[in-house]
Amino acid sequence: MARVLVLTADLLFGSRVQGDLAAAGNEVELLGDGDRLSARLADADAPRAEVLVADLTDERLDAAAIVAALAAAGELEHVRTLAFYSHVDVAARERGEAAGFELIVPRSRMAREGAELVARLA
Repeated sequence: MARVLVLTADLLFGSRVQGDLAAAGNEVELLGDGDRLSARLADADAPRAEVLVADLTDERLDAAAIVAALAAAGELEHVRTLAFYSHVDVAARERGEAAGFELIVPRSRMAREGAELVARLA
């Protein structure tokens, strides 16, 4: 299975994603902000992450901008990216597309198929 980082400030849904992915055999780390994600990616002693799952629903987090900056800096070179958004927030999906996420799905699909989506990317 995969080493997965989950970028979300929503601890309730983030814990659900973490639990679902871990139950499918993935090693999962929940990160609540961009600084923690950056530090984790820069940690040479930490196992290399294979998939990053990011929450586009929280405007305070601005996961699209965080991931775009990390990708531009070359910090996501070997990391596949998956984002989820509220199905009614078309602008969030568009921000995710502009940031270069490989796969962007509605939050409801992430809740139903998260483990399968990660497996497809890993």
